Amino acid sequence: MAADLAALGDWLAVPSVVCLWVAVLLRAPGALRSPQQRGLWLAVATAAAAMTLNLPAVVAHAMSRDPGYAHTVGLVRNLIGVLSAGAVLYFVAAATGGRALQRAAWVGTLLWSAALLTLDATAPDHGTHTIPPTGDPAPSLAYWLVLISAHLIANTICVRVCRRYSRRTESRALAAGLRLFGLGTALAGLFWFAYLLKALFGSTWAMPALPLLMNLHGLLRAAAILVPTLFTLRRTTSDVTTAWRLWPLWRDLVEAVPHVALTPPRAGRVLELLWPPLPRGLLVYRKVIETRDAIMVLGEYVDRGVPELARSHVAGSGIPEQRRTAAALACVLKQARQAKLAGEPGRPGTGALELPAEIRTSAEGGDLEGEAGFLVDVAHAWAAPDTAAFTAPRAARSSDSPNP
Repeated sequence: MAADLAALGDWLAVPSVVCLWVAVLLRAPGALRSPQQRGLWLAVATAAAAMTLNLPAVVAHAMSRDPGYAHTVGLVRNLIGVLSAGAVLYFVAAATGGRALQRAAWVGTLLWSAALLTLDATAPDHGTHTIPPTGDPAPSLAYWLVLISAHLIANTICVRVCRRYSRRTESRALAAGLRLFGLGTALAGLFWFAYLLKALFGSTWAMPALPLLMNLHGLLRAAAILVPTLFTLRRTTSDVTTAWRLWPLWRDLVEAVPHVALTPPRAGRVLELLWPPLPRGLLVYRKVIETRDAIMVLGEYVDRGVPELARSHVAGSGIPEQRRTAAALACVLKQARQAKLAGEPGRPGTGALELPAEIRTSAEGGDLEGEAGFLVDVAHAWAAPDTAAFTAPRAARSSDSPNP
């Protein structure tokens, strides 16, 4: 069992480091511009650097060289680890708004680093830094206690803060990021606690699990800083899907009421989505608003009796009940669009078309997402055979005379 844990941990070493560096590079542009994200990004970047120097292949290469080279690699790895601990504290301070803790993070990082350098320089000649199964730690027990204390203090504070603020925030992305980062930091804390037991008491029972703990910590931290990217990707995918589904309805309505569109329709919806004529984040917003405006204009071309006929037509066509309102509106809009394109005069104020609740609520500053979902249903019905089969009898279309 112990051998299996160690093998799994070693197998995860390279994927963990690769995921960390991918996450660091992807998040660098946004994180470096944001003071709130800078500490988190730096903590993950320094952890990636330290874990890179701790890869089995890198350690084996260092050990195959002269003792001075192995010593330098080990010292640099530990100093980067302390910098990572300080960055964790800085992230915590930035998240809580504690300027005193921010200063303490950097002062503590400098003091810990200076202590490590001093203890390393004053220790007897040694090669790589390690705590062997038997014998004294290299370069010294004091060196390892300083290093372990830096990580344990930073990790303990970070786990507490991540746990507290993940429960308070209303942002799902922030809550998920804090939970992932806190869990990864907790695993790192267990890693260093096991090293503390080994340094003080020679306890080695947990050592086979340590590579797995450290590499899972790396994967979780990578996931933590990628949460905003994943949420953005999810939102973009949802927006593109909604815009794709709305496009046929929007295009046909805008053709009848062109003045409601900020930009005219392009040759096809693929071109519209690949090269949108406005910022991509506004694509769905504009499609929904312009579709709603077109519906309100076309309401002036709806004759009395047509909405009721549409509802009766839909009720007898086998359309599921939850989609009947959208299907009936699609039928009514087909008739109104034809009247508008045929040059028939509008009937302002006749009130023949009653806007569905989803559109009224959004128009009054309510749920735009709900309106988008409803309009997607209208767009689905717009192209359905049942909608194409609807025709308003001539008597219904001419039941109202146009206003002079």
